[in-house]
Amino acid sequence: MNIELNTELNTKCLQVKGRQKGAEMIFSSIHTKDDYSNYPKAVQRAIEYLKSNDFTKMETGVYEIEGKLLYAQVFDAMTEPVSDRKPEVHEKYLDVQFLVTGREKLGFTPDTGNYEVDERFDERDLIFYKKVENEGFITSTPGCFCVFFPTDVHRPQVADGEPMEVRKVVVKVSLELLK
Repeated sequence: MNIELNTELNTKCLQVKGRQKGAEMIFSSIHTKDDYSNYPKAVQRAIEYLKSNDFTKMETGVYEIEGKLLYAQVFDAMTEPVSDRKPEVHEKYLDVQFLVTGREKLGFTPDTGNYEVDERFDERDLIFYKKVENEGFITSTPGCFCVFFPTDVHRPQVADGEPMEVRKVVVKVSLELLK
């Protein structure tokens, strides 16, 4: 997979189809007129939360939306060269990653089940892989969001050129809400 998508005006979107059990990695923007009605209800609620808050005025931290089943992590981070960022997956939650300020690349590829685990943090629902194959990259600008399902390996906070500080929100959606 070799996809490069630039979202200069926050108006382009991409859906990568063909994931296991009908899940699809979703890339879009809160500034588009996308019809979110086909997304899982919990993802729709996460996007509505992203659309209805000004994260530039919020403190960093964790904000419960629906307790531990649906919550947001607001944080500031530096993007880094791709070689310094590890590909990751989650088993109990899907990520809705939202860029508030800055610019970043997001790597993604299907989880084949054949990748070697580098580190595993069960308490954080976080698995890092040593390396992945057929990774595509999307360039994200403020307002863009990406939904990564457990079948999507992703590599966030990759620098698009020079490293820069970004503000991000990651809404964690428990798979319990998708049943």
